[in-house]
Amino acid sequence: MDLLSNTVQPYAWGSPTAIPRLLGIEDPDGTPQAELWMGAHPSGPSRLARDGRQVGLDRVVAAAPQAELGEATARRFGGRLPFLLKVLAARKALSIQLHPDRAQAEAGFAAERARGVPRGARERVYVDDWPKPEVLCALTPFEVLAGLRPAPQAADVLSRLGVGALEAACGELREQPKPATVARVLAALLAWPETRRAGLVGDVVSAAAAAARQPSAFQAAYGAVGRMAQDHPGDIGLVCSLLMNHAVVQPGQALFMGAGGLHAYIRGTGIELMANSDNVIRAGLTPKHIDIPELMRVLDPEVRVPILTARQLAAGVEVFDTPVPEFRLHRLTVASGEASASPLAVPGTGLPRILLCVDGAATAMSGGRKLELGRGRSCFVPAADPPVTLTGDALVFLASPGE
Repeated sequence: MDLLSNTVQPYAWGSPTAIPRLLGIEDPDGTPQAELWMGAHPSGPSRLARDGRQVGLDRVVAAAPQAELGEATARRFGGRLPFLLKVLAARKALSIQLHPDRAQAEAGFAAERARGVPRGARERVYVDDWPKPEVLCALTPFEVLAGLRPAPQAADVLSRLGVGALEAACGELREQPKPATVARVLAALLAWPETRRAGLVGDVVSAAAAAARQPSAFQAAYGAVGRMAQDHPGDIGLVCSLLMNHAVVQPGQALFMGAGGLHAYIRGTGIELMANSDNVIRAGLTPKHIDIPELMRVLDPEVRVPILTARQLAAGVEVFDTPVPEFRLHRLTVASGEASASPLAVPGTGLPRILLCVDGAATAMSGGRKLELGRGRSCFVPAADPPVTLTGDALVFLASPGE
């Protein structure tokens, strides 16, 4: 096992303080720090010490996939570490988005490559041929948009605004109360004529501000529109957001985003674990390209985006159950107490794993090797390593391949 040196992504929506605080930086420079990446993604691989020098984890895995990943994982995922672990710290709203399943990603990537769409082109949708399911475990209260509302509820939330331009959409949602109708209304909003878009968005933002001052089942969703409007003024995604379920994920809870499920992160800090992919299909709250036909092809309006609670496997060991093969997220509570207390056995022997300490400090032991994991420190455990145990007092997240 090896300590990791990780990349911080300075995306504009990031918090200037949350990740520096985790890493023990007492005087951050005020720039946005959006995501801390732990894994072998080529755009920002973690680094570890090998033969006296820092080497990217992607190169380490590529040089010895069976030893690093284990024979079964290497064969199953083509010699690639299948997951990417992140700390995500959002101060501004991220784009409304969804992700493809494996078949959709493979077909979409192949089609764009056959058409000769450059990888860096604005209209490029598929940057690789992998799916990108993900799970987000909240470290702070985390405000999200998660899945499409039922059609009758979507009609209610829009009609309460009293915006005349939305009357036809409300009528359609009531006359055909099906998930597919909500998807059609979403597509119609995204395709709203440019000449009339500013008027619609302005009317909705003003009406939502007024509605947010009145008690209702949708008060929090209306309030979110106003906050997001500060981040994305004039964006049609502000209107689209009202078609989605609004929620606040509490610390210790998690949100699972499967293929085809529309979602957006608004505010908060959390641990995110995903398949090792960058495929994002956007649907608003972004200046980037929105491919409406492809969005509608991949969107599954019936997908629920569930809030999960961890299931206890043993004392100090919990797991967030997610039905995907690329990853599995455990939460480990290390509380040694007396010196005679038994070390906590880390699950997943024989699998590649990444451990991240988010609170306190833990000592990791494996085959006589010892690593100190203070707050914000992480390590990679190759599949070939002996079993790992933890001692100390700490909260540690564990990423590994799924079942």
